[in-house]
Amino acid sequence: MFSFRNRLWPLAAGLLALAFLPPRAAVAVESDWVDAGHARVRLLADSGGDGLRAGVEIKLENGWHTYWRYPGDAGVPPHFDWSASENLDSVSVKWPAPEIFAADGGIKSVGYNGHVTFPVEIKRTDVGQPIQLKLKLDFAVCEKLCVPATAAVSLEVPLESGDLSETLEQAESSVPRSATLGQGGALSVESIRIEHGDKPRAIISVKAPADAAPELLAEGPDDKWALPLPEKIGEEDGLTRFALPFEGAPPGAKPIPPKLVVTLKAANDAVQTEIPLE
Repeated sequence: MFSFRNRLWPLAAGLLALAFLPPRAAVAVESDWVDAGHARVRLLADSGGDGLRAGVEIKLENGWHTYWRYPGDAGVPPHFDWSASENLDSVSVKWPAPEIFAADGGIKSVGYNGHVTFPVEIKRTDVGQPIQLKLKLDFAVCEKLCVPATAAVSLEVPLESGDLSETLEQAESSVPRSATLGQGGALSVESIRIEHGDKPRAIISVKAPADAAPELLAEGPDDKWALPLPEKIGEEDGLTRFALPFEGAPPGAKPIPPKLVVTLKAANDAVQTEIPLE
């Protein structure tokens, strides 16, 4: 005979199991989309990894692109102004690996086509209070011609932990990994040789998976440098070689910079390597 007491056992067991479940986290937060002409912009935030993180997402109209921190032969990099934010102690924008765009006249630009999300590391001034993120984003959007764009967007990041944002997970996975010179591996910057003379240049050898068509970008120690895009000059012993002319030094500086920051991209992988030259 099945008693009322027997019926209570499944209910009691279920309630006991629920008591030991972790509390449900709040949903990751998103701002509304803000129109910026040929693009839309919004902010995202969650608390994945070691702490709070956010993101700046840009969706561009079909056929339009925007720029990386180093725009190449032409273009304007995005400028992120967080100064109006509240309870924000520090903010650091990460840059996903970009593409290289070829235009008429042999001009090459570096940036993002269609869509990009910039991961952002954020820290509170007062850990007991929410953050009010307020961003003024100035950037350029380009099809055949470029036009300036501006977006003012805000988002409150609450105190509760948020579920991980899939958009931010994908964006962080697209940021180049830090690697040392000669580190080895499937994708790596293996060596650099400086050729001195009237027109000094660097010969940079990289390793990439077979048939991956590696691309190399080079930056100086700060944004005052305007180095050209390295050009592929050959392959030998399983390595691809690029030539980087030392042009674009700021006024008063020596032609060879004290260091290079190179980004190597192949297929869906990318690494960033800092190379001291002094």
